[in-house]
Amino acid sequence: MFRAKKLPPAAQPEADGFNSIQVARICGVSLRQLQWWDERNVVSPRQDGHKRIYAAQEVVEISVIAELRRKGFSLQKIRRVLRFLEKDMGKRLSEALSASSEMHLLTDGKSIYLEEAPNRIINLLKNARQPMFLVCVTDQVKRLGMVAERKPAKSETSTAARKARAI
Repeated sequence: MFRAKKLPPAAQPEADGFNSIQVARICGVSLRQLQWWDERNVVSPRQDGHKRIYAAQEVVEISVIAELRRKGFSLQKIRRVLRFLEKDMGKRLSEALSASSEMHLLTDGKSIYLEEAPNRIINLLKNARQPMFLVCVTDQVKRLGMVAERKPAKSETSTAARKARAI
């Protein structure tokens, strides 16, 4: 009698988080970059054996960090921003978001500001005097939601179909 073959663990969707491959695709970073950030305690996911499992809030943080890196910020400056949020505001970047309010990170290329209310902007790195670019944290959260709800790509469904036929 034939038994149905189980999919390998990496191919099965994680019920309580995102695996490294999914996070890399969502955030536009390499798997090695995720590993390096984990080793440096920038964003440390939960370990399941040798696999890293990322919670939704960690994916949001990685997305924002990746966007700031693309804007030219060093990891050292980004870590200072994350430390400020944790120490002075008592929140992680993802926890600072709520459904009723928007939070934005603003940058002029040298400094990073946090807009937590329309009338309150905090200079996170101090002393900036140039025009600012915008990295919208809530847009990153919405992007994560859209990716999580998308239909599987044609190549993903054809791979599953081939595996089913092989059984």
